[in-house]
Amino acid sequence: MMALVNQVAKKVVMSKQDITKFQILTYCYLKSIKVSEADLECLTLLGINGEKELSDFCNVVSTEKIFKSPQSARNAISKAHKKGLIFKKGNSKKSVVGLNPDMQVQAKGNVLLDYKFAHIEPKESKNTNTPSNEGA
Repeated sequence: MMALVNQVAKKVVMSKQDITKFQILTYCYLKSIKVSEADLECLTLLGINGEKELSDFCNVVSTEKIFKSPQSARNAISKAHKKGLIFKKGNSKKSVVGLNPDMQVQAKGNVLLDYKFAHIEPKESKNTNTPSNEGA
């Protein structure tokens, strides 16, 4: 016997920034990772630009007015690193940062996301020991 489901199909065309942000936000939601709007913007920028040298990226984030200063951006990156959202490689003077590859964020070229989310109600067990409403 097949389970009946209410299916909703939505087709949406998004900008590169929005589709990148959606992927990051979905990953964070599914992993119960809380991020602020500014953190999300910072991660989106990193996702679109790919791996970047840390101090250069912090300056760009500040210039884009996502955070007020490069130091604030650096603090947000450190926080995202602790949450497992980004990686750092290299020495402290010339560290390179990028999105965690486990997130599988796609931002280059044409992108089609094919998520399938489902909620399946548990089957009701038939308990023969309970009184029936028949004849009532």
